[in-house]
Amino acid sequence: MLHPIDAATRAAESRLSAFFHEHPRAALAFSGGADSAYLLHAARRFGCDVRAYCVHTAFQPAFELADAQRLARELGAQMTVVPLDILALDTVRANPADRCYHCKRAMFGQMLRAAKADGYDLMIDGTNASDDASDRPGMRALRELCVRSPLREAGLTKAQVRALSHEAGLFTWDKPAYACLATRVPAGVAIEAEALARVERAEDALRAMGFSDLRVRLYGSAARIQLPAAQLERAVAQRTQILSALDGVFDAVLLDLKARD
Repeated sequence: MLHPIDAATRAAESRLSAFFHEHPRAALAFSGGADSAYLLHAARRFGCDVRAYCVHTAFQPAFELADAQRLARELGAQMTVVPLDILALDTVRANPADRCYHCKRAMFGQMLRAAKADGYDLMIDGTNASDDASDRPGMRALRELCVRSPLREAGLTKAQVRALSHEAGLFTWDKPAYACLATRVPAGVAIEAEALARVERAEDALRAMGFSDLRVRLYGSAARIQLPAAQLERAVAQRTQILSALDGVFDAVLLDLKARD
């Protein structure tokens, strides 16, 4: 159900406008997800000289980059793709419990260098007021790098961002939240490019079958499929097709009956 655009939402939107009037030039860390998509739209709407920077690593699937490029085109915004060999970093590839911190430091550091070379001193990101800072190790990296989060500062929640995105006609308004491919590998297990490629291939195959908001997690040499509760019955009914689609990708395919929230 879409959140109503009520007085509280308009007040938060007004605070966001004030942010961009105070900061009329900014670089945006752009993923192509719902939050950064709306932030790019809002920055342009409120007169900010904004340029999007999309970091491209082995952790980002092809569809995320395609969505980012599509939205930038639709908004007439400038976008720079910033490549980064994230698996060259031992602190990331080893996949410790705080991997997200090291990864964010590396990705945002790379985008900041590119933005500064283009003359942008302020970098912003799409963290919203619903995000729990205490539960996201990567948030520490953003604080250390002085990255600002206008949606969070304005008090805009995820539901409000989706409602405003729908009003603005952004195709990302109902796009499911997406965690990077590295999250499919259990903590403590070294991350290999080949394993990430298999996960991406499997998730692409399931999306092509009509499943959504899904995860394919590594479980030894097997795949553990996580789906929303409403899609579990269909997955069982399409067992043969799923096994055929993932044949040769994993040694075994498991369906997690504990549904995704």
